Amino acid sequence: MYKKVMLVLGFIFMLGIYKANCIVDGNNVIVIASSNTNVEDKSSSISATINGHVLSVVFTENLGQVAIAVTYADGGTVDTSTIQTPSGVNIYIAGTGSFVVRFTLRDGDEYYGEFDVTD
Repeated sequence: MYKKVMLVLGFIFMLGIYKANCIVDGNNVIVIASSNTNVEDKSSSISATINGHVLSVVFTENLGQVAIAVTYADGGTVDTSTIQTPSGVNIYIAGTGSFVVRFTLRDGDEYYGEFDVTD
């Protein structure tokens, strides 16, 4: 019985972690994580929020040139349009579904965040 309870609690915990990787709070803030484990973590220098179909990215520190790519969670191509802002970009996402935004810094460091867009 103990093992079954622990298994169920572990499943609930893992589901909570998955949801934490998607949109986290009422402000639609996207959690940014490092894809690399052996580099200085600069994820706190990237702030991303989703509001409707607009993904807003703000850089709180000068990271140099950053390549930003948005794909469906399964890797499929996404139709987007981008508008430069003084501190980052706004990316309009035409479709709905589960998405991944990837940030690649000039030195090769990679960061990502997962989010959903619904109508």
